[in-house]
Amino acid sequence: MTQVINDGTPEMRGLLDKSRKRLRNVGVIMLVLGILAVAFPLATTIAFKTMIGWLFIIGAVGHFYGAWNADTPTRRSLDIIQGVIFGVIGGWLAFFPLAGVVTLTVLLAIAFILQGLLELLMASRLSQFPGWKWMLFSGAIAILAGVMIFAELPSSAAWAIGLLLGINLLSSGFSYLMLSVAMGKVTRA
Repeated sequence: MTQVINDGTPEMRGLLDKSRKRLRNVGVIMLVLGILAVAFPLATTIAFKTMIGWLFIIGAVGHFYGAWNADTPTRRSLDIIQGVIFGVIGGWLAFFPLAGVVTLTVLLAIAFILQGLLELLMASRLSQFPGWKWMLFSGAIAILAGVMIFAELPSSAAWAIGLLLGINLLSSGFSYLMLSVAMGKVTRA
């Protein structure tokens, strides 16, 4: 079934074509990055951890700038304290690439288990609706993933974050690509 969602004007068709091409390009880039992340999970984990560290460092600079321009001593003190905390965390994450990977992996496993438990709870509350078993299945998979990561510690630290980031990139890239294909069918209608 082909659906026409535009008014057929050349401007609207041009806009849809541009959007479709952008989605396709982003999808292909995400697929390539996902493949690389899955192929090299440890390198991806270290790169991801380093990037987060630099974001904290940038946040520290922002807090120090805020302290410089603060209008009260209390505000200045709070910005300096936050800047120091952000700077220490950012430096640790950015400049010690292997330190803390196990801690981040433990946090990831805990997050999966908690997400799974919440999804199981939601599934039990939605059991009168069709499709509730998908929520139950998703919750069980999340708990299983968290337990598997815990069971393989500390060796799972070398692959868990990078692999899961890669899978997420692959999934997102595929979604963008398929949306682009679907939009192509609409614009030809």
